[in-house]
Amino acid sequence: MTTENGTTTPDQRKAVAVTVRPRALARQRRRRSAARFWREYRTHRAGVFGLGALLLFALLALAAPLLVGSDVDNVTDAPGGPLESPSTEFPFGTDQFGRNLLGLVIWGARVSLLVGLLAAVLSVAIGTLIGVTAGHFRGWYATVMMRITDWFLVMPTLVLAIALATVMPRSLVTIVVAIGVTTWPTTARLVRAQTLAVETRPYIERARALGGGHWHIMSRHVLPNVMPLVLAQTTLIISSAILAEATLAFLGLSDPTVVSWGALLQDAREAGAVSSGHWWYLVPPGVAIAVVALAFTLCGRAVEQVLNPRLGVSR
Repeated sequence: MTTENGTTTPDQRKAVAVTVRPRALARQRRRRSAARFWREYRTHRAGVFGLGALLLFALLALAAPLLVGSDVDNVTDAPGGPLESPSTEFPFGTDQFGRNLLGLVIWGARVSLLVGLLAAVLSVAIGTLIGVTAGHFRGWYATVMMRITDWFLVMPTLVLAIALATVMPRSLVTIVVAIGVTTWPTTARLVRAQTLAVETRPYIERARALGGGHWHIMSRHVLPNVMPLVLAQTTLIISSAILAEATLAFLGLSDPTVVSWGALLQDAREAGAVSSGHWWYLVPPGVAIAVVALAFTLCGRAVEQVLNPRLGVSR
């Protein structure tokens, strides 16, 4: 409250300063932590190379409508002839319908990167939820969750994803769900192990003694301590998710109307590009998949090394 003349008293100004200062200190700590993380990350040459490659692909994907146009996948008004070899007009050649392969590869980056990112987020979210809750509650709940996790671990991930994609409608949502619900067990195991280690620390016992509930302990104490591991795991899973999307699309289980790198490989297989020697139909999408998967892996290893130097990952 203010005085009659509209001014604040010294006690009120002191109370406001005490309230604002912790928030300012928290923001300052976050900025310093981010700056320290970037300084450490820049020392990893492989991680910087991977980050640069990912930024390049992301920019191409975002600018695809401007670079190649939204009708690049139109088969009725293709600019070239079927299966033309690379030339100055078509640097990557053309596909079986006469479409520009360079434009298709750029446009396919949008779908492949989006599906890989969403599938990895879904996978990590499921694994983190199960890992944190199983490490916190223990007892019969942890036993049941870990047995389910073990079952998913021993089952071939690709076979489960194919089974789900077969019984569900063909769409990008199906691919995301099929990959996400079959690749979470590794994350769940890692997060549970980290949760068990965090739960033994003294401040967790103090929080319980002060009346902290399960949700308070998991969200305010356990989850922030496992997030570095979750972040590193996410970058590693994205590469696997992109490869899985390409595999499912190559097997014809994706939406046939959507252009992705895996769908281009499927089209090349159907056109007989392997037996007829039309290498330019196979190489560009295959190289794009390999480069993006390698880039995410390099970034993930660098993040692991920065967040946990004891891992000893080479630079």
